[in-house]
Amino acid sequence: MLVLYHHGSSVCAAKVRWGMIEKGLEFEARYVDILKGEQFDAEYLKLNPFAVVPTLIHNDHVVIESTVILEYLDMVFPQRRLSPSNAKDYVRTRYWTKAVDEKLHSACGALTFSAAHRYIIKKNMNAKELDAYLQKAPQTGIATDWAERKRQLVAMGFEAPGVRDMVLTYDDCIRRMNVELQKSTWLASDEFGLADISLSPYINRLAMMGMSSWWENGRYPHLEDWWNRIQEKPTFESSILDWCPSQLAKDLMEYGTRSWPIVHRILQQRESDCDASGADS
Repeated sequence: MLVLYHHGSSVCAAKVRWGMIEKGLEFEARYVDILKGEQFDAEYLKLNPFAVVPTLIHNDHVVIESTVILEYLDMVFPQRRLSPSNAKDYVRTRYWTKAVDEKLHSACGALTFSAAHRYIIKKNMNAKELDAYLQKAPQTGIATDWAERKRQLVAMGFEAPGVRDMVLTYDDCIRRMNVELQKSTWLASDEFGLADISLSPYINRLAMMGMSSWWENGRYPHLEDWWNRIQEKPTFESSILDWCPSQLAKDLMEYGTRSWPIVHRILQQRESDCDASGADS
């Protein structure tokens, strides 16, 4: 029996859901509303002491960390593997999943809280409830100092220390995706697989926040083509979009769209700095 604790907009939960559905696995889905603090419930913390989603239970075995969960599922249910069978493409896949865990996920957390989640949380909580929510955040999580970082992001948004660098880290990953997609049909090979499943929720997050201009209009054409093909996959909508509550999707779009001009200015400033540097040289 497979049980998945998840949240509708969680990028980590999304990639595990897609992996499981793509593999044809049946599972029981248990919703954890991380924007209301349900991840801090004592019973859930027994399963996942980091107070994050997803958490997978396979019979009596608990597995946490989304990348590990997907690798575990590939080993236990090898009939439809997500990872490439040949070493070269497997290594390319691992480079991508490693980049997600080490860089992109932190950038996504900072951008999402600055652009949208801070407003959603404040809308749904009074000052006392918000303080209690922030007090419960574990010291380690998306970042080693996540509790303090989360407080800063909710209070200051894009003015919080390091957020601009996180936006540029996001852009670095998208830029690299665009380059690599010139070499093969999908991210790690000419076959759709784990790398595509792992990165898609992070591009979808930007799309859900009204930030598709990040790659459109010729900025990252190979990434745009890949994203269009991702959305055409038969299991994409049922794995990613259908699980996000309509009000949450509406809020992400509303607040994200309002925040896009700030993100756009950061990206424009980088391009301006690069142009100036090239002119000077």
